[in-house]
Amino acid sequence: MVLPISIIGTAVLRKKAEPVTKDYPELAKLIDDMFETMYKTDGVGLAAPQVGHSIRVFVVDAAPMTDDENDTFTKSFKRAMINPEIIETFGSNVSYNEGCLSVPGMHENVVRPDGVKIRYYDADFELREETLTGNCARVVQHEYDHLDGILFTDKVGVLRRKMIRNKLANISKGKFEHNYKVKMA
Repeated sequence: MVLPISIIGTAVLRKKAEPVTKDYPELAKLIDDMFETMYKTDGVGLAAPQVGHSIRVFVVDAAPMTDDENDTFTKSFKRAMINPEIIETFGSNVSYNEGCLSVPGMHENVVRPDGVKIRYYDADFELREETLTGNCARVVQHEYDHLDGILFTDKVGVLRRKMIRNKLANISKGKFEHNYKVKMA
């Protein structure tokens, strides 16, 4: 089932999400619905707070971000991450033009470390640990931020943030175009 996306200004997007236990009601269905929603909205990642659930879960599929046809890892990087914990970041800080389903129509350059080591439970509640670089690391960091109530627009420079303040206010008031179901504050 395609779920509505919470838009900037919705309180759930600014809350620190709660850890999930294995017996969370219908967790498998929620994860399936999140993947379906992500694909229907042309996203590469989706965090549970973006669909109204303040829990520490996100899904990612970095295949659309593959620049190199030989990059089989990124092409196959599809994960559900439950209770993720970033253990470390490493590498150069890299700027990339990011967007977000919860901030429709807006893209900004965001600087993030090129690498991340992350520990999480998969959809079967098996503990995993991965070291990621490039686009896989970026999408994971973006979705991880959602679990801490951080949006990508919080990561742009102070001057740029002042310049986009009115546009963000308009989005939070529903003044934007979209082709997916949304949930306003």
